Amino acid sequence: MSANSDHLVIMAGGVGSRFWPMSTPQVPKQFVDVLGTGRTLIQMTMDRFRGLVPPQNVWVVTSKSYVDIVHEQLPDVPVENILLEPCRRNTAPCIAYASWRIKKLNPQANIIVSPSDHVVLDTREFRRIIGECTHFVNENDSIVVLGIKPTRPETGFGYIQTDESVPSSRNRNIYRVDRFREKPDLQTAQSYIAQNCFYWNAGIFVWNVNTIVNALRIYAKEISDIFESLLPVLGTEEEQAAIDEAYSACPAISIDYAVMEKAEDIFCYPSDFGWSDMGTWGALSESSSHDANGNTLIGNVKAFDTRNCIVHTQNEKKVIIQGLDGYIVAECDNQLLICRLSEEQHIKDYIEEN
Repeated sequence: MSANSDHLVIMAGGVGSRFWPMSTPQVPKQFVDVLGTGRTLIQMTMDRFRGLVPPQNVWVVTSKSYVDIVHEQLPDVPVENILLEPCRRNTAPCIAYASWRIKKLNPQANIIVSPSDHVVLDTREFRRIIGECTHFVNENDSIVVLGIKPTRPETGFGYIQTDESVPSSRNRNIYRVDRFREKPDLQTAQSYIAQNCFYWNAGIFVWNVNTIVNALRIYAKEISDIFESLLPVLGTEEEQAAIDEAYSACPAISIDYAVMEKAEDIFCYPSDFGWSDMGTWGALSESSSHDANGNTLIGNVKAFDTRNCIVHTQNEKKVIIQGLDGYIVAECDNQLLICRLSEEQHIKDYIEEN
């Protein structure tokens, strides 16, 4: 199958208070240059798929509120490929919408689903793995999920347990999934690490459009019935009005709960390409360079007698930090955050409540 049959779905509807004050509900983190590279997270997502998927086969599922910023930041993506959710319904309806839309255009398409706000440091290895996965699903009626080799007993991620006794006969780097595990407590996460057959669930999926559509028909009939009924208007001028009316009837459920934990023939490709979900300031630090004192300094920043801090500034403002250890300092649009790195979750909760 040619590359023109491979499609990319970028899920970009998330909101939240991570990386405040740079990110806000109006401009959430996927549209922010979090790493100070000159590219936002969603632009970096698009960049890593160049050469794998042509721009006309890239789809972005996002909120109506973000259509302009998506078009501004991803001008190569056709406007008609920006699919607008009238309300948030988690990842299963998001993926279903894109899948039925793509199926109507190309009934044999392969689909890669990716979050918009993750970071990949080794893009060459990432592209190699994605290429193997699309080849695999083109020949097998199977779902492939990318599993990230864990570097620590992380309690904030879901895990994939694999059966590594026998690899797939069609690709010896791919193994059958035993089961998906929810976010564990620390003791359970430590046991996962010790067993060497558990991987972080990166939320990156590869499948043929018929595989995912059939899986949704079997395991998420309430969702599939809605999009089957919408099929005649998808790709027409009536599409958005029909989506606006019907979308809220979809149950708010993740693709993991709706399909992954129930379906058969799910495989995992254990991967190591410098992945981060950019869920915390700590994750930002792990994906960034450090000075000799363990500081991550983004912007016009000078640090003296300062250790293990994350400082992020914009708009060419000069910032001088002295005498801090383990702090976050972030400035954007006349808003300033200074807090202990260990108190990040409390600050997030406070921002969401106020």
